[in-house]
Amino acid sequence: MTPPAAWAHLPFFQRDLPRITAALEAETRQILPPAPQRFAALEACPPEQVRVVILGQDPYPTPGHAHGLAFSAEPHVRPLPRSLSNIFKEMQTDLGAAPNTGDLRFWARQGVLLLNTSLSVPAGEANAHAKLGWARLTAEVLETLSDRPRAFLLWGGHAQGFAKHIHGDGHLVIATAHPSPLSARRGFFGSRPFSRVNDWLIARGDTPLNWTTPERRMP
Repeated sequence: MTPPAAWAHLPFFQRDLPRITAALEAETRQILPPAPQRFAALEACPPEQVRVVILGQDPYPTPGHAHGLAFSAEPHVRPLPRSLSNIFKEMQTDLGAAPNTGDLRFWARQGVLLLNTSLSVPAGEANAHAKLGWARLTAEVLETLSDRPRAFLLWGGHAQGFAKHIHGDGHLVIATAHPSPLSARRGFFGSRPFSRVNDWLIARGDTPLNWTTPERRMP
């Protein structure tokens, strides 16, 4: 696994990645996503381009679903993963529209870092790599991105546990329940995160995000 160039200065890549790589190479289980996609989120969003961070937990454990961006799924995936389906339900309520596939790479192109706190998972075994050491990378990324005001969406207790790594003033931090079917009705639905982020960006004189339609460009 090659560190993404724009993030390669983080201590994690020298200190922790060799051990994690060795552990993954020793695995006999199928590991998702494929190795070339593990750093896809960071490769898509160099630090200076990040405007919004959405923290996920770990990749989808179903082969063919995950491609390295939190909550995003390959465009052919039907039905949508349940958390993503709930994200789109909230977006439909909030904005009146939602993407027509689960592929969220067009968010990343606009500066949305879709970062999982674990970048690997054995097929069919959700959260099995939670203690592999990936969390140190998440902490370093958040500390790096604390250098200027950004929006952070922390959905669920796991993501909120990383809030201590967000420093400084001026950030928009939206902490709610997770969009999973087990918790979405306990505060994710009705939280309007997408319009709140856009309102915040506009108030700062920044361009709002096009959350809904990959083909359309915001003015």
